[in-house]
Amino acid sequence: MAAGLGSRFGGVKQLAKIGPNGESLLDYTIQDAHSVGIEHVVVIIRSEIADEMKSHLTQIHDNKIKIDFAFQDLSGPQRKKPWGTAHAVLSAAEYISSPFILANADDYYGVSSIANATKQLSETGPLSGSLISFELANTLSETGSVTRGICTIDNGQLLHIEETEGLAHVDEVGEIRDKDGRVFKAETPVSMNLWCFHSSIMDLLESQWNNFLTTHGESEREECLLPSCIAEIMNAKNYQVRVAPSSETWTGITNPEDLENVRESIKILRR
Repeated sequence: MAAGLGSRFGGVKQLAKIGPNGESLLDYTIQDAHSVGIEHVVVIIRSEIADEMKSHLTQIHDNKIKIDFAFQDLSGPQRKKPWGTAHAVLSAAEYISSPFILANADDYYGVSSIANATKQLSETGPLSGSLISFELANTLSETGSVTRGICTIDNGQLLHIEETEGLAHVDEVGEIRDKDGRVFKAETPVSMNLWCFHSSIMDLLESQWNNFLTTHGESEREECLLPSCIAEIMNAKNYQVRVAPSSETWTGITNPEDLENVRESIKILRR
């Protein structure tokens, strides 16, 4: 998913140069996926960055892996702000006919996380998917607060997921808190949108999207978010999500100040 506006970053963060050859975080995810057997990538973008994105990916990957492009801004009602992550997935429906991995373009997951996701693909079915979870403390930013999907898990199964804003270290008290002051343990499992789905998830998400439009179709800011939709689907359809934990340390871009930290992190993580 690479169609975000990058409002806080102030530019196309999906293509921010991180690696020694101008690699972005998206490039590392593509490389890691290719290294564990993935042969087809669908990049969900906005049409206004299509030329820049295509040129960059051709330069970095040199046709080593098949890459298609889905345009989120050409799907659904028109507005300036993208409609959210669930809508982003639906924008790629024409390319999806088999189990697939979903990932964010501006997050670095680590090769073992991508390999773990690939292993889950064979286990997905019409009423089951998988989520690669991360420990909350491994996903916090040094430059500001973040939003994460806080997961409730029992015996390896996802019971609930809640989008939680304003998560950050509060140094003076040594705690992790959200915007409402709730305290979370460092090892709390969270979603970073690294999912494995059967292609039939599209029908279930389509229903969620239609419900969302009924309520928020005139909104300029409300988003149809994937974690919220999955939570609704789990409640209504007896849909099950297995959780496979990752010990990787996340790095990613939200603010301009993140860039130098991410570059230094990548030097260490990809040694």
